[in-house]
Amino acid sequence: MRLDIAEGIARIRFNRPQVLNAINEAAVLAFKSAVDQVAKDESVRVVVLSGEGRAFMAGGDVGRFHAAGRDAPKVVNAIIDPFHHAIVSLAAMPAPVIACLHGAVAGAGVSVALAADLAIAADDIKMTLAYTRIGTSPDGSSTFSLPRVVGLRKAMEIALLSDTVDAAEALRLGLVNKVVPAADLAAETDALAKRLAAGPTLAYGRIKHLLRASFNHSLSDQLNAERDAFIASAGTHDFAEGAAAFVEKRAPRFEGR
Repeated sequence: MRLDIAEGIARIRFNRPQVLNAINEAAVLAFKSAVDQVAKDESVRVVVLSGEGRAFMAGGDVGRFHAAGRDAPKVVNAIIDPFHHAIVSLAAMPAPVIACLHGAVAGAGVSVALAADLAIAADDIKMTLAYTRIGTSPDGSSTFSLPRVVGLRKAMEIALLSDTVDAAEALRLGLVNKVVPAADLAAETDALAKRLAAGPTLAYGRIKHLLRASFNHSLSDQLNAERDAFIASAGTHDFAEGAAAFVEKRAPRFEGR
């Protein structure tokens, strides 16, 4: 796992290219550690998730599961717990999370992509949940995120059949926000990351929370949550700066506080 933090942008990169970045015990602990470090760093204003080599992330290391034999449940548990910790942390942090997708996006890789707030994909991506291909059910919050993105019936199809979804279909279904030529992926992702890093980070965090919580709220509950979030934002430096910039007819200079 590689972690670089500079100019408000945290870049977490899966780094097992020899196995298409599939995760084993060591890799998932490194992922959790990187996410924990980012969550504690107040300088971070946007997070970018990506993968080395030919893939974003091909899910769990099935070879490791096979080698474990009867100990496979223990190995799976050792991977899932820190993986789920990282997923929850990504959702909870105020900084927007961007998934930068290319090549294979499979199994837990789909879960990570769906857990991100935004996703940019190269036109060469191949997405598949793949869990039923090895006789198991999904982890990493994909059963939570997928029906919220594509609806229950389509989520059933994707999860039960484990068919491969190409870039065009992923865009049509809303699994990704944008598809670009593979050669342009890094530049497009960097441009979006810099745009978000210059924005009102605390407001972004409140937006993330409001939208995610909306599925479990009544209208009255959601309105109350919106009120509380707006009032809290009104006490921030960035709100004062945004209002001043509007009145003065200039671009705001947000500082993420």
